[in-house]
Amino acid sequence: MRVAVVSDLHGNRPALEAVLADCPPVDGWCCAGDVVGYGPHPGFCVEAMREREVPTVLGNHDRAVVTDTDFSFNSRAHDGVVYARRELTDDQRRWLDGLPTARAAFDGRVAVVHGHPEDPDRYVYPALFSGDDVAAARREVPGAEECAVLVCGHTHVQGHERFDEGVVLNPGSVGQPRDGDSRAAYAILDLETLAVEERRVEYDVDAMVDAVRAAGLPEGSGTRLRKGR
Repeated sequence: MRVAVVSDLHGNRPALEAVLADCPPVDGWCCAGDVVGYGPHPGFCVEAMREREVPTVLGNHDRAVVTDTDFSFNSRAHDGVVYARRELTDDQRRWLDGLPTARAAFDGRVAVVHGHPEDPDRYVYPALFSGDDVAAARREVPGAEECAVLVCGHTHVQGHERFDEGVVLNPGSVGQPRDGDSRAAYAILDLETLAVEERRVEYDVDAMVDAVRAAGLPEGSGTRLRKGR
């Protein structure tokens, strides 16, 4: 069974469309959260996950949108949250609000979180991955007591490692990569062999910069995409 793994879409329609077009045939998808925030296309990204019934978890930007909580975001993140609150329909907000902070997927073989199984807001960069993270997922994520893979997001940095306990995978960010590569990031996971293929795909960054500007969002939320930062 092959699974497409995405995270941190951040309201970036051109990037998500490029990923959907680039993705080879797979048996399913999962998403490690932050479907919205920063970008001007929150509704499109919500519908893309919802229509495909993608197992998705609640990211910190998603949570800020549905709880109307003013988290300690920088101005770009704050403005993206306010924009998403305004643009999403009530139905789309209900979908976001119904997402769990952690979930088991694919018959319990995969645990999906946004940050870390013990803290949804913890940043865990690939250099910090360990087998203990998989063990934590088995303890903390309902239904994932025997999982072989932990999927996380939040850092916007693509990477994976295999340990005796299993695989830890961050597919990178579809909508706002921060690893110096401007291309949209995602991954393909083979659940039989636990092999991971990290994938990158070009998309029209300039179109996204123009869309950010047209939406009245902070200029930097678009221009930063050119450098993958």
